[in-house]
Amino acid sequence: MSFATVPDLILEPMIRNALLEDLGSYGDITTRAVIPAGTICEARLNAREDAVVSGMQVAGLTFRLVDPGLEIVTHIADGQQCRQGDTLMTIKGAAASILSGERVALNFSGRLTGIATRTAGFVSQASGSNTRITCTRKTTPGLRLPEKLAVLHGGGFNHRYSLSDAILIKDNHIAAAGGIRPALEASKAYASHMMAVEIEVDNLAQLAEVLKIGGASVVLLDNMDNDMLREAVIMVDGRMATEASGNVTVERIASIAATGVDYISSGALTHSARTVDLGLDF
Repeated sequence: MSFATVPDLILEPMIRNALLEDLGSYGDITTRAVIPAGTICEARLNAREDAVVSGMQVAGLTFRLVDPGLEIVTHIADGQQCRQGDTLMTIKGAAASILSGERVALNFSGRLTGIATRTAGFVSQASGSNTRITCTRKTTPGLRLPEKLAVLHGGGFNHRYSLSDAILIKDNHIAAAGGIRPALEASKAYASHMMAVEIEVDNLAQLAEVLKIGGASVVLLDNMDNDMLREAVIMVDGRMATEASGNVTVERIASIAATGVDYISSGALTHSARTVDLGLDF
């Protein structure tokens, strides 16, 4: 299975910022003090546990930004399974360059592999259904793009990338607008024909109001138990896409998918993912 990547130049600014943060104002003084100039080494980026890989594009770009002369070979690509002990990438060249980029490359790849692995776990629980697992905007500030790519690498799907992608009317919007009707009518007047409109509801009475008014293409069913989700799907009857969100755990995925919802969104894919143990060995 192949996965979309993004041009390196889009990822480059966030990686540069991470390198600047780590190198500080004077660079890697330990390496300068200890490693003789001209020392050449080969390092292996190894998995210390089973996982679904993500962050290889980011790790490779990290090393190339430190030293374009490094020879980098990716052995297990983003989106592929790895086993404990597998070598994901080899880096050959100036030892000083490899050491200077090591921590940033590992921070990114371990974090992103953790997200991909957690996502794959959620996706596996929905197997046999037509329900898609999606992420949210609950990402690390400044790192949304690679984290959302990691969700794709884990077999999930992306929700909107930013506030500018689509209209999503949540409970606070409804409260501030004065109710469901004024919120939906305002969005219908504002949205272009290319812009999706989604609205959040907490109960079936709100859902009935949304169905009566119209104007939304997706309804977010927030914090509903499975019985209520099942009833909501029956009420919608295919007139809108249905998305279950709130209190979503991996243990609930199969039962939520069985209600017939089209999407299950979970911020836990990104905000609660455990960093996978990857190491760089010379």
